[in-house]
Order: sequence, then structure tokens, then C-alpha cells
Amino acid sequence: MSAIEQYLIDTWRASQHAEPMPPPPGRDDVAVLREIRSYEQVKAVVEGRPAGHPWRAALRRMLSRPRAC
Repeated sequence: MSAIEQYLIDTWRASQHAEPMPPPPGRDDVAVLREIRSYEQVKAVVEGRPAGHPWRAALRRMLSRPRAC
């Protein structure tokens, strides 16, 4: 069963029991990712590391490398 199907069943069940509707799937995904990023940045500062994003540094290293043709 997919998340959409489960959401539809939960919505129907909530309407039958006069309960509040559940949030749609994926609504809070971006907020969760931002929260994880913030947590990792705070953790880095506490540990004495730079709080920058590690993927940006890796991407910068990859792009600055000379290409072998």
C-alpha cells in the first residue's frame, strides 16, 4: 500500500469518526530536512568544527580538480 492510499484510508476513517484530518504525506519533509541540517550545524560548532555544509566543500573540491581528458 502506498502512502497516498494509506492517507486516503485515514482521511475516510477520520471523516467517519468526526476526527481531525491527518496531514498529507510529504507535507513536513522540507521542515525535517532543515531541522536535521540545523542540528548538524550546532553539533559541528559544539565539537569545534566549521559549521559549513560538508557537501559544499566536497563539491568545491570536485569542481576545482583538473580534468583528465
